[in-house]
Amino acid sequence: MPFDVLTMGRVGVDVYPLQTGVGLAEVSTFGKYLGGSPTNVAVAAARYGRRASVITKTGADPFGDFVRTALAGYGVDASFVGTSDVAPTPVTFCEIFPPDDFPLYFYRLPKAPDLDIRPDDLDLDAVAAARIFWMTGTGLCEEPSRSATLAALQHRAKQGTTVFDLDWRPVFWQDTAQARVYYREALAHTTVAVGNLDECEIATGEREPHAAATALLAAGVELAVVKQGPKGVLAMDRTGAVAELPPVPVDVVNGLGAGDAFGGALCHGLLSGWDVARAVSFANAAGALVAGRLACSDAMPTAPEVEEKLREVNGGA
Repeated sequence: MPFDVLTMGRVGVDVYPLQTGVGLAEVSTFGKYLGGSPTNVAVAAARYGRRASVITKTGADPFGDFVRTALAGYGVDASFVGTSDVAPTPVTFCEIFPPDDFPLYFYRLPKAPDLDIRPDDLDLDAVAAARIFWMTGTGLCEEPSRSATLAALQHRAKQGTTVFDLDWRPVFWQDTAQARVYYREALAHTTVAVGNLDECEIATGEREPHAAATALLAAGVELAVVKQGPKGVLAMDRTGAVAELPPVPVDVVNGLGAGDAFGGALCHGLLSGWDVARAVSFANAAGALVAGRLACSDAMPTAPEVEEKLREVNGGA
């Protein structure tokens, strides 16, 4: 059976402080969680009963074992999780200063195993058959991951739904101009683009939300989703449908997993055949729920939780 959602890219271990409002130098207790944006998207999709898998690599170490065990616990297929000898499994630390300051510290140097995915590692039949294939900008930042990601996109040839999570992490790139070149190439092979204003600007040169969405459609996608933080979300598709949704109110605990929750919920909405407004509204509520929780992967909500949040926002309707 084809996967409902097949993601590709970053994986690691998130080490989050169990104390908020203080810097890492003062933190004494931490929690360990599965991490990596596309990995979290697969976990989020699995929470909705979707058959999900992730293409990635870990190091040959106990944290790599933890990744596989955690994926199995979340119901995510780990058969495409390889092992690389280039480096240990990455670890990411964060600091938590609610409501809007969450510095990240990536321990992925000189190279992360998930950037060692090679074209001949890919099961191209699985890539082509997946109902949704989800890739990220980080996967384009370095070889051989770049060639593998582009090979997957080219082989898929826009079958089903192909999502480009713009995922701009400047720490992983040496040259912003180079990033734009590869972002444009990837956009030509994708049907959905999702990004915040900074990411849209890298991909298109446009920062104003409507202009950015229009530029993404012109680059080849069929649905552009522009996340605007406290100003909500804008979605625009080729039929002319436009959905502009305000943010869902939430007492923020840790905003780092909200985008991944949004992504997994968006996949669920697209697979359900919902219209743009309903799919993005569901994703918006899922992101808000996770922003109100500490972890990323552990915090991904179920469909009843998201629906309850939507009822709460809509006054019980």
